[in-house]
Amino acid sequence: MSEVNIAKRKEKCENCTKQCNKKQSEDGANSNQESEEVNEGSQLLLSACLSCDGCLSDEDTLKISQQGLEEVERVLALNKKCDVSKHKVLVASVCPQSLPFFAIKFGVDITEAAHKLCGFLKHIGVQYVFDTTLAAGFSILESQKEFIQRYRRRHHDSHALPMFTSSCPGWIRYSERVLGSLVTPHICTARSPQQIMGCLVKDYFSKQQKLSPEKLYHVVVAPCFDKKLEAVREEFYNSMLETRDVDCVLTSGQIYYLMEQRKVSVEELDSVPLDQVLGDGGDVALMRHDGRGSEGFLEHVFKHAAKELFGVDVQEITYKTLRNRDFQEVTLERDGETLLQFAAVYGFRNIQTLVHRMRKGRVPYQLVEVLSCPGGCLSGRGQAESEGGAGRLDKALVNQMEEIYSSLPVRLPEFNPTLHTLYQDWLEGQDSSQARKLLHTEYRDQSHGHAQPPHMQW
Repeated sequence: MSEVNIAKRKEKCENCTKQCNKKQSEDGANSNQESEEVNEGSQLLLSACLSCDGCLSDEDTLKISQQGLEEVERVLALNKKCDVSKHKVLVASVCPQSLPFFAIKFGVDITEAAHKLCGFLKHIGVQYVFDTTLAAGFSILESQKEFIQRYRRRHHDSHALPMFTSSCPGWIRYSERVLGSLVTPHICTARSPQQIMGCLVKDYFSKQQKLSPEKLYHVVVAPCFDKKLEAVREEFYNSMLETRDVDCVLTSGQIYYLMEQRKVSVEELDSVPLDQVLGDGGDVALMRHDGRGSEGFLEHVFKHAAKELFGVDVQEITYKTLRNRDFQEVTLERDGETLLQFAAVYGFRNIQTLVHRMRKGRVPYQLVEVLSCPGGCLSGRGQAESEGGAGRLDKALVNQMEEIYSSLPVRLPEFNPTLHTLYQDWLEGQDSSQARKLLHTEYRDQSHGHAQPPHMQW
């Protein structure tokens, strides 16, 4: 898989301006696009939010350009030189949704794939390799707590419900830049797993290692290109120390390309267990959260809310498919009364439907799990694009990854002892100001009152 230059790809997102739309026709973009198109004449892919530079400022483009293999290679090269003052401790955090991709590419099970990937990263100079499941646990617990608070103030706060999940940067960017105040007050303030992991590495872990945060170079391995732009958001930058919580995001495909560049075969790689944030010895079994190949925010919040608000223990969740597999809902009923109604909405076509209903006041849901990639995080374009490219999804690969991912055992974050330890040792308690500061953020209306672009069709 070749390195992808985001700014040069021809698929255009739904927030493209007229000028960008004209530019696309000059580029001669392929008219044979997937069904994710909103309008055959406009040839706008709704599944490639960051695939062009049409809605990126020059500053955004510069920041994105620093999110590539070349930057990681530069840091590794500096570490090989004698000037110790410029050395960085490299830390890699791997999203669990990336591991099925490597399991398929390596031809091994998911645990062995994680160990082989860890072996490769340490071979090239990374000192510590974590997985982000721990950070996702924080994000889920904070989202659960916030939903309960929003539900209880729903009668006197018009922005309390519905609550939209906040883990998908493509959705967040679209909300801030296009939808604005219609949606942003409804977005859960819990940071995404990636950015909680960044804070965990640059704050807690750096202190444990007695290192200043700027001495750590933190790389995240993710299935999605959109994660690159999330990493460079201004609120995740420490101007005093001139360091970001996440210094660089590389997609699964970019890491695999690096292996090919270096002519590294799977057979020659050592199997090395992933590191633990608390420094505990020994290998710890890989776990996942409930959900369809993503972090399972809907399922976790639904079960928690059913118990917390209505005293109902929900063991299994039954999805009802509405428009398609990527627009589903779950309902909690008792004595003929609907107590909770949640929805999972994946892909920009379904997001458009959701927003259209919201404008008309026809959204019956208290929570919506929103992801910009059809199929969820496993379908991220950084690992699930077909060999021919052109924005096409390799559906056979995605099906394989879904099967592999579902083989991991599920553990509720409530029962993860490491999370409880970190809440006390790192955050000074679950309801502390420190927890609020480090685990939450805010999302702002950046639409400047712009109306929906005229070439968009609902």
